Amino acid sequence: MRLICVLLLFPFLLLGQNTDNSPFRQMYDLLPTANAYRTATGAPGHEYYQCTADYVIDVILDDDKQIIKGNEVITFFNNSPDILNYLWVQLDQNQQSQDSDSHKINPESISEKEDISILSKPKLEFDGGFKLESVTDINNTKLNYIINKTMMRIDLPKPLKKGEKFSFKVKYWYNINDRMVLGGRSGYEYFKEDNNYLYTIAQFFPRMCAYNDIEGWQNKQFLGSGEFTLIFGNYLVNITVPDDHLVAATGTLQNLDKVLNKTQLERYKRAEKEFNQPIIIATQEEAISREKTKSNSKKTWTFKADNVRDFAFASSRKFIWDAMNVRIGNNTSMAMSMYPKEGNPLWEKYSTKAVAHTLKTYSKFTVDYNYPVAWSINADRIGMEYPMICFNFGRCEKDGTYSERTKYGMISVIIHEVGHNFFPMIINSDERQWAWMDEGLNTFVQYLSEQEFERNYPSSRGEAQKIVDYMASDKTKMSPIMVNPESAYQLGNNAYAKPATALNILRESIMGRELFDVAFKEYAKRWAFKQPYPADFFRTMEDASGMDLDWFWRGWFFTTDHVDLAISDVKVKTVSPKDPNLKSAEDAEEALDKRKNISYIRNTKDINKTYNEIDTTLNDFYTQYNRNNVDPDMVKEYEKSISNMTQAEIDIMNTTKTFYEIEFERKGGLVMPIIYLLEYEDGSNEEIRIPAEIWRKGETKITKVHASDKKINKIILDPYLETADIDTENNFYPKEEQSTKFEIFKRTSSQRSQLNPMQKSKRNTTP
Repeated sequence: MRLICVLLLFPFLLLGQNTDNSPFRQMYDLLPTANAYRTATGAPGHEYYQCTADYVIDVILDDDKQIIKGNEVITFFNNSPDILNYLWVQLDQNQQSQDSDSHKINPESISEKEDISILSKPKLEFDGGFKLESVTDINNTKLNYIINKTMMRIDLPKPLKKGEKFSFKVKYWYNINDRMVLGGRSGYEYFKEDNNYLYTIAQFFPRMCAYNDIEGWQNKQFLGSGEFTLIFGNYLVNITVPDDHLVAATGTLQNLDKVLNKTQLERYKRAEKEFNQPIIIATQEEAISREKTKSNSKKTWTFKADNVRDFAFASSRKFIWDAMNVRIGNNTSMAMSMYPKEGNPLWEKYSTKAVAHTLKTYSKFTVDYNYPVAWSINADRIGMEYPMICFNFGRCEKDGTYSERTKYGMISVIIHEVGHNFFPMIINSDERQWAWMDEGLNTFVQYLSEQEFERNYPSSRGEAQKIVDYMASDKTKMSPIMVNPESAYQLGNNAYAKPATALNILRESIMGRELFDVAFKEYAKRWAFKQPYPADFFRTMEDASGMDLDWFWRGWFFTTDHVDLAISDVKVKTVSPKDPNLKSAEDAEEALDKRKNISYIRNTKDINKTYNEIDTTLNDFYTQYNRNNVDPDMVKEYEKSISNMTQAEIDIMNTTKTFYEIEFERKGGLVMPIIYLLEYEDGSNEEIRIPAEIWRKGETKITKVHASDKKINKIILDPYLETADIDTENNFYPKEEQSTKFEIFKRTSSQRSQLNPMQKSKRNTTP
């Protein structure tokens, strides 16, 4: 009898274990087991720890030879439960050395017709790696060390136990790379016209590797794409530069009265009290004067930064400087910018305000920004982030005009790079291993911030329909989000666009804004000034929302599957359907253009006033240039569709209704909610939202039945473009012809040789 019961229960036991390939199976096979360091809820455990390191650095910038010379004292604190016999130090500047693996790992080939310049390319002569002059303990006793490319192992005189610290000194120098020629995340930019340099300096000192419960010592080499795995600490940095340079850096300037003249100091104190408009601390006229008369004297700027994971600085005699204060919760922070005249008038108008806006919006969605400053530095052809400081592109034409693409590209990169103060500078994810945890989450909040900057801001990432081309592309040249950045195909789409879009879909179409925002903020609060890993994010989002999202993480983050849902059949049970006349191709295209993304529709209601509606000084030629205004009819239509979904309408069904059986097909690998709109003959409509769990048994086709007194003229699947469906042609009943426009263009040698719209406008209005 017992055997019979077991046999009868056996199928149900298997079902309970979910051993099939259902997209809704739990992620026990993909996530690490929870423990005392990291809990099953996604929160830090009661034994969570993180090691720290403090730095005292003296660095000299040689403006004649483009060399950095440095001395540093590093104090490492072993807060782990383990005994350490050696330390690992990162030498990321070695990525610029002549024998760097970064120069070797890219495949090469020769085509049938090859440019001779490619074949005669000279060997790289520049050597930018660290030159270590000494590595000693605090008493100047030499330490044994081994350099392994971008890593250095230092053998300890005696084992370092839990709670102990060890201090050591490093003396070094290196050649600064010409960033405009050799590339890199830091370096210099040379201005031939006035024979000056603009330095954006990072990775300029040997720094501690992370040691934690996930990796032990972080030992992934720095190859360029994977960024940094770092630990928190306190910094005191003395930066010696030419006397006529202005310097921006991580942290608070300790000797304002020593490095600023009386006029600059007075302006700075005014900026500390200004919360609406930036104050110019160093003017363009003063910058031009410094460019012409170079000083041979030196000056030392001292900066102090507490509880940061890194340090960077910028220095140039070309800098203009403006600043304003920002209120965030109970704190204030100085939003500041430095830029050469080549960035004006664009930078003077927008940079510091973009910094201030970013601090406010990110604080709303994550945690309050509590560092004392946030810098935006203009450097051509770069966007790179460090604690409290970032380097951002965006230059004007010589006549002071700029294109729409330049304006919004500059504002977007500033929002993005300043936003990195939150991901990963505060929520300290491991960039070397998981690029999406800082880039993807940051790009998502960047999108939210852009939409609050200006109504209908032209964001390039975030909305579902903007990822469609990538999701539909060749799967052999695509990687899952959950892959190391060095191994990822199309890193921009993989680590930035796709995770940002996934989170926006999660917020708009699966969890809802209110529930998502609460869970996302909980993740930020839990892991502020700690180091989260992917499982911590996934688990926190589920724990704080009360939703099982394993199906979503598995599909969007662990596979390269795409969304393709279709209306494959519609059966009308009481009468024969009469297809309405198909619209012309032009009308179909116009109708498609009027379909707005769900975020756009909701933002018209949820965002009371954007930044530029509050501060009209942000408006310029492009604010309304070739831009559609909010469509009030679309908003009313959406609100009406929501209001129509009432229980009362369901209750009044009767046998006189027409029954519509709609068959939906899942052609793509990803499961998603089924969202569709029923348009009735009388002009009314009804919106239906079915959770993704309708596919829980692995079906590729399902049917839903609608009973109605009114004739359904049209059924539209994904009406608000929120699921990243790669093929919308099969989303209509009756089928609609979809037309697209194609562009004819003449290739030009230089985009800058063409007039931008501002220049054309000036020419047309000139008498």
